[in-house]
Amino acid sequence: MGCNSCSSGRGNTEALVPAGCGSKGSCGTGGCNKLNVFDWLGGMEDAKTEKFPWVEIRFKNTRKEFFINSENIPLQVGDTVAVESSIGHDIGIVSLTGELVRMQMKKNGVNWNEPGKKIFRKAKPSDIEKWKEAMSLEKSAMMLCRKFADELNLDMKISDVEYQGDGLKATFFYIADGRVDFRELIKLLARDLRVRIEMRQIGSRQEAGRVGGIGACGRELCCSSWLTDFRSVTTTAARYQQLSINPQKLAGQCGKLKCCLNFELESYMDALKEFPKTNVILRTREGNGVHVKTDIFKRLMYFAYEESMHIFHPLSIERVREIMEINARNELADSLTDVNYKPSTKTIAPEALFSNVIEEDSLTRFDNQKKKKKKKKTNHRNKKGPNSNAEKKSS
Repeated sequence: MGCNSCSSGRGNTEALVPAGCGSKGSCGTGGCNKLNVFDWLGGMEDAKTEKFPWVEIRFKNTRKEFFINSENIPLQVGDTVAVESSIGHDIGIVSLTGELVRMQMKKNGVNWNEPGKKIFRKAKPSDIEKWKEAMSLEKSAMMLCRKFADELNLDMKISDVEYQGDGLKATFFYIADGRVDFRELIKLLARDLRVRIEMRQIGSRQEAGRVGGIGACGRELCCSSWLTDFRSVTTTAARYQQLSINPQKLAGQCGKLKCCLNFELESYMDALKEFPKTNVILRTREGNGVHVKTDIFKRLMYFAYEESMHIFHPLSIERVREIMEINARNELADSLTDVNYKPSTKTIAPEALFSNVIEEDSLTRFDNQKKKKKKKKTNHRNKKGPNSNAEKKSS
C-alpha cells in the first residue's frame, strides 16, 4: 500500500515522498502507485539507438495516459511534469520511460505514429502549489455534487472527483445503471465551482480499482494493482471449478463476481475434458448410480444409488468408463465399487488432534509463581547424637 497520497498517484513531491524513498515514490515494487509496471528493460538501452519518445504519465488513482516528449526533456520515473490537456495544462508523474512504453502502447491499442499530446516541461514550484490547491478542493466538490444529485433525484452515485492540475477543469466519476440526464447538475456545479465540468461514467469494477483495498486472499485487489481488462464473469466459471454457488463468497468488494474466478478456468476446462459426462446414469444390479460431485485434483467421480443418495461411492475415471461400456452392451455392472480405489489409511492419533501448547485454560500462567523456600525449624535439643542420654547416665 502507498504512503500519504502516493497511493492515489498524486502528490509525489519532495514534501510528500516517503522517508528514505530513493525512487521519488515510484519504486518498482508497486507499493506507491496503482497498476504499476516494473521496468525490467531499465538500464539496458543502447546509447547508440534513439530513445523512444513516448512517456507514460500517471494521474489520480488508476488513470494513465501516454504523451510524446517532443522537446527531448531528460525525464526519469517519478518526475512531476506539466502536460497538454483539452484546456490549459495538467500535472502528472512519470511512471514509465524507454522501450517498455512501446509495449504498453501496443497492449492498449495506441498508435505511436499518430500525433499525440505533448509534455510541456518539468513542473515548476508554482505549478505544484496550484496543483495542491486544486487537489484540496476535490472532497468539497464531491460532497456538493452528491447534494445536488440528491436534490435533483438523479439515479447515480458520485464515486470520485479529479481536478486538473491548473484548476480549470473538474472531472466527476459516477456509477449508474442506465442513462442519466445530468444537464441541470452540470449547470449547478459550474455556477458554484466556476470551472469546466466533465461527467464520466465508470463501472463497479473500475470504482473498486480506483478506491483500492485488500481482497479475501489477503493481497491488494487485482483491479487496483495490475488488472486492466475486465472480462465478464458468470456463475458457470464457479460450476466448472466445483464451487458452491454462494453469492457472499463469490462476490468481491465491487458487488460483482470476483475476477479471479476466470484465472484458472481454462485449466479446469482442460482437465474436465478427460472426465465422462456427469448426466450419465450407471446401471448396476444393486441399483442405478447418479453423479453427485467430481474431485478434479484426485481424478474421482462420486456416485450414489437412487435409493440411498446420502452414501457416496468414489469411482475413478477408468471405472466409470468401464461401467458405461458394460451398460452400452445392455448389461448390468455388479456394483459401483471400485477395486482400484484405495482410501487413505493414514490415521491420526487422538492426542495429536489437539494439544494445549500455551495452556490457554490457565489464567495465572503468566504470574510469578516463585515462592521463597521456608527454612525448616530444627530442634536444638535433638542436635546431639544418639549417645547423649548414655553420657548423662554415666555422669
